[in-house]
This record gives sequence, C-alpha cells and structure tokens, in this order.
Amino acid sequence: MKFRAKMVDVSCLNHFTCVVNTISKLTKTCMLRLTAGHLYFMLSDKVANGGVGMWCELSQGNFFDEFQLEGVSAEANEIYLELVPENLFRALKTAYNARSLKIKLTKKHCPCITVAVELPSLSSVNRIVTHDIPVQVIPRRLWQDFKEPSVPDFDVSIYLPSLKIMKNVVDRMKNLSNFLVLEANQNGEMNLKIETDLVSVTTHFKGLGNPPWGDENSQGPGRDRNPETMAEARVDIRKLQQFLAGQQVNPTKAMCNIVSNRIVHFILLHEDVSLQYFIPTVA
Repeated sequence: MKFRAKMVDVSCLNHFTCVVNTISKLTKTCMLRLTAGHLYFMLSDKVANGGVGMWCELSQGNFFDEFQLEGVSAEANEIYLELVPENLFRALKTAYNARSLKIKLTKKHCPCITVAVELPSLSSVNRIVTHDIPVQVIPRRLWQDFKEPSVPDFDVSIYLPSLKIMKNVVDRMKNLSNFLVLEANQNGEMNLKIETDLVSVTTHFKGLGNPPWGDENSQGPGRDRNPETMAEARVDIRKLQQFLAGQQVNPTKAMCNIVSNRIVHFILLHEDVSLQYFIPTVA
C-alpha cells in the first residue's frame, strides 16, 4: 500500500483544515477511506444503540495538486485507516500560510500518516515541520462495516435555518433539559421544543422551504401526508449541540430529514464537500 499527496494552494489547504476541524469536533476517532478520486471520513457507531453516525465525502481533485494511491490490491484500490482527527487537525494548523503540504502513509514504529509542512523562510533553506500521526490499517475483511449510509425513508425533509442562529437557540435550551424535540412539516415550518414539568419553550421557524426530492412521479416525503402535519424526533440535546458547534464548513445548503420517532438525518453541502450526520431519537 502506498499513499502520498501534495497541496500547494493556500485556500484549498485552509478549507481542508476547516473540514478536518469539523470532523474532530464531531468524533474522537473515525475511519479515513482513501480512493483514487475521493477521501471519506466515516463514523459508524451503532445508531440503533444510541450512537451517532457520520459520513463526510471530499473530492480529492478539488484539494490536492498531486495525489497517488496504491491500494491493497489492483481490484481493491482503496485504503482504510482509523485515526484520531484531532491529531490531524493539530498538524494542519501548523500549515497556515505554508508554501506546500505533503501527506503520505509511512511505517515508523507503527503505521502513520506523515504530514510534512514547508514553511516560508527568510533564508534560502526551507523550513520543514513533520508530524507523524499514528493510524491503524483496517483489513479488507472489515470494509463492509463502513458502507455509505442510505438516505432513510423519511417523513419530512426541510431546509435548515442559519446554523449559527440554530446553535444559539440550542445553547440556551440545553440549560433547561437534556432532551429536545425537533419537529417539521412539508410547509417549511420547523420547531425546536423543550418540555419539562417546570417549563415549556418552543422556537418557531417558518418559510424554510422543502428540498425537491425526486421528480413528481417519485414517492418522496409528503406524497401521502398532510403538508401541515409535523414529523417529530426527540433527541439528546448534547448530540445536537455538538453537531452545531462543530461546523466550520459553511455549507451552501443545509437540510434535515426526519423519520418520526426514529432518527434525524442532517445533510450539509458545499461545492466540494458533503457531510451527513445521523442522530437517533430517544424515548
């Protein structure tokens, strides 16, 4: 197995750093899948057992000037690694205003992702800062455990309001309860609710719009559902807060799919990044 890549453009480097920063705030460990065309950051906790799920996809051509990959075999030209994204983010932070950044898979005392940062220098000698990030290589027999999640058969799909505004609301609500009810309908309305024995608080959002999933012949959400009927999901407010607090991607589109009393599926889209995040409901 071999992997090496090089990044020269400062804006691409800063954007990649923001993506990894977001991932590091969402999970302590994750899988990194490397293919010839894409990078995937994956978190496959058992959603059915209360864990969250994550799938972040990046097109390597939009970030890297050079990208070489030799997978485990000719027919399986991929590499799966387990890593701590916080360690990768710390290495990338040192590359601010760097001339270039190189990433490669190496074998030190253990398998590592080695990040070499070429920094500006007043002399003719380049300054190179190297970081070795330990990783675990995932054997091919376990790859099937990390498949791309399918879009759930949701009841309602809605565009999200400003993530910053939504975060401010959730930050205030977390002092009132450990749980939050998120509900929405096909009329572009969404509510965030806290209900306890002592207090009931609701924040209303209107005119958000609903994504046009599928064509008019498809069986998308709302086909057999009253557009005013709310689909709702009761979630752990800390998991929702963690998702909102970690966003550094600045998505052009942010959507939410709700499967009533089962799961909330968030989708953030940028021109070269897509991030999916799954939060299971609680009773």
